[in-house]
Amino acid sequence: MVLFPSLLEGLGRTKSGKKTKNCPSDVARKTAKALEKEAKKNERVSSSSSMVMSERSNTLSSVCSKRGRKGINQDCLTIWKEFGCQEDMIFCGIFDGHGQWGHLVSKRVRESLPASLLCNWQETLTSTSLDLDFEMEMDRNLHGFDMWKQSFLKTYAAIDKELKHSSKLDSYWSGATALTIIKQGENLVVANIGDSRAVLASVSEDGSLAALQLTVDFKPNLPQEAERINRSNGRVFCLQDEPGTYRVWMPNGKTPGLAISRAFGDYCVKDFGLISMPDVTQRRITSSDQFVILATDGVWDVISNQEAVKIVSSCPDRKKTAKRLVGCAALAWKTKKRGIAMDDISAICLFFHASSPPQANHLVSKYSGVKESG
Repeated sequence: MVLFPSLLEGLGRTKSGKKTKNCPSDVARKTAKALEKEAKKNERVSSSSSMVMSERSNTLSSVCSKRGRKGINQDCLTIWKEFGCQEDMIFCGIFDGHGQWGHLVSKRVRESLPASLLCNWQETLTSTSLDLDFEMEMDRNLHGFDMWKQSFLKTYAAIDKELKHSSKLDSYWSGATALTIIKQGENLVVANIGDSRAVLASVSEDGSLAALQLTVDFKPNLPQEAERINRSNGRVFCLQDEPGTYRVWMPNGKTPGLAISRAFGDYCVKDFGLISMPDVTQRRITSSDQFVILATDGVWDVISNQEAVKIVSSCPDRKKTAKRLVGCAALAWKTKKRGIAMDDISAICLFFHASSPPQANHLVSKYSGVKESG
């Protein structure tokens, strides 16, 4: 088994100036891939509808993905517990493809992003002094977050560049969103491009579970997004038969009509304001925070944040929470979106504690008796 400490030692020796055949990037990249291979072998990585339990960190995750009515499922997801052989760390990612080859783009991102992030984080660790004497815990947390932020920014930029120069995958008119999180101890780092969403469930003062949205839905009509697109000579407007659905268009106003402002791929509009730079944020998990939901827009188009929290909290079996949420969303599409082809629906539910507090256990939801849609 490849151990993380040995990696740091190897990188440290390389950084010290001693001659070596491999540069630090090569060492980190190969080691990250080896760690991922080992994790898959030991079933610490899941990329399909299932349940993943990490006994050492008391976390449990439930995942589910359902194909819509538009063709092949372009959603995909992954969970890697004990990320990088760190017992207190878990990686979760959910990706939503679009365009003719969107399903291939999302899968490529899923395959490349975790190991690339681990590689960049390892390099950031070795290039930063790890022996800094922080007087306050807050300083340590900020330093840790800054390293993760740099790693996420570098990783997302590298993935987008890799897609652009790929000879096997055409992402000029196709792309994918990406919502990824790292839970390291009690710190939760979130990186997002696109309109998938992360929602935290936290016990409020009155004992009820409240929903807190951790991410921004990056739609083209958001003021800062629209300003950047217009400044790049792109256009933002709705079609007459889609009132309220703003899209990004090329200067001629004819193509591609993309309903998000940040994504991997989609190089047809990368010169006109679309970017792949993630919004990276951090939250310190408290005893009140119970779980986080990551889901594609197929869920959020028909289910509110609070409804999603109630659906998950009311499910008696945590292993089936993602399936319950996806099933409820599929039913909601039939009633709220009549005549519209159902989108792909995917969700990850990550629980922070071994058991829920008494207040959360007694929540009653109108969805508690709903069976999952087949």
